[in-house]
Amino acid sequence: MSLPVLAVDPTLADFGKDPLWITIIKAVGVFAFLMLGILFGVWYERKLISRMQNRYGPNRAGKFGLLQSVADGIKMGLKEDIFPNTVDKVLYLLAPVIMVIPAFLAFSITPFGPMVNMFGVQTPLQLVDLPVAVLFMLAMGAVSVYGVVLAGWSSRSPYALLGGLRSAAQVVSYEIAMGLSFVAVFLFAGTLSTSEIVAAQASGGEFFGIPMPSWYVILLLPSFLIYVVCAFGEAARIPFDLPEGEGELVGGFQTEYSSSLKFALIMMGEYLHTFTASAMAITLFLGGWRAPWPISLWDGANTGWWPFLWFLIKFILVFSFVVWVRASLPRVRYDQLMALGWKVLIPLNLAWIMLVATVKLMRTEDGVIDKTPVMIIGAIVIVGAFAIWWRFDTVNQRRKDADKARVAAEFEQLATEPTAGGFPVPPLDLPHYHGVERKEVPSGTN
Repeated sequence: MSLPVLAVDPTLADFGKDPLWITIIKAVGVFAFLMLGILFGVWYERKLISRMQNRYGPNRAGKFGLLQSVADGIKMGLKEDIFPNTVDKVLYLLAPVIMVIPAFLAFSITPFGPMVNMFGVQTPLQLVDLPVAVLFMLAMGAVSVYGVVLAGWSSRSPYALLGGLRSAAQVVSYEIAMGLSFVAVFLFAGTLSTSEIVAAQASGGEFFGIPMPSWYVILLLPSFLIYVVCAFGEAARIPFDLPEGEGELVGGFQTEYSSSLKFALIMMGEYLHTFTASAMAITLFLGGWRAPWPISLWDGANTGWWPFLWFLIKFILVFSFVVWVRASLPRVRYDQLMALGWKVLIPLNLAWIMLVATVKLMRTEDGVIDKTPVMIIGAIVIVGAFAIWWRFDTVNQRRKDADKARVAAEFEQLATEPTAGGFPVPPLDLPHYHGVERKEVPSGTN
């Protein structure tokens, strides 16, 4: 991946020193980036999926349909704002706002580039950074789920309420696994600051003494794969968009929201969560704003405003992957979703964290890893994981065999006693069942 190049990496000490007007400019810039990203993202998603399905997609409003999202936004803003009679009007109105504001705040910790000259002021190309910036992002994601739950509860509709409760359970389940997928990154980077995590990926690392590329997507591949799955669950994207299951919940938690400005805010909040998940994947695993190889061989690739271009390209590619998954995979069942989060992702995370922590612990003062205890503990982890998988596989097989035997017994009983199931069964001894033609009775005769 990227090679170490000269770049002015911001640190936590560089934040909080900007003049107020620079902070306002950066805040407006992040807001404009997200709003334009939503308009372009909706068009891009519809266009890409349509091409995958051999359709044209939006092509009426503007060149290539680029103004379709603008037209839809204007339409939603001008539509009549309807309040159903039975809703809790205060919470019904506040729920979309609660979904959107934390999503904007979560994106504020994203690093777009190194130190840059902005109107004569040296400032980090990032709105804000914290010693616990990644935890702040997780906290904002957890707060936004209150908007989903309140949207379902305040609607006073059983379908909307079930959608809100589904979302709460889903976020709790997958946020635990997502937080655990970050632990290995924290152990290697030695910090929870997003800017410093990007700086930690500036030079290559090693694993068991083997030189590795600098990006954590290679060095910590299991953590990255688990994060990708959790990101789909956290953002409620297909195949994990169970809170909006149209087949069983009509429209999910937003069933009672008309296609007005409130509905537009809900859709905006969902897109912002997808953007935040994409930005965190880039920051934590894909080198952040740093140029990929071989662009990184150019000395000026990671200086000035060029890194913003590399970040934008990575962002579009990650978002394209999200759209590709939506166009390719079907929606899973809710029990499968919860089982994946609790029975697979969390145990795998814990085993991987144990292995990574052991590697870090066994590193000697000169940086050499004592491989013997690491290999022993790694073998124990692998054998333990296999034993757990074998146990679950055996229990599932026994359950399948028991269900198969029960169904066979029921069919055998119904073959001899058709009414055993309790359902009305037509008589099975009529003549035409045995190949005897029904005798026609002349009309008008008894």
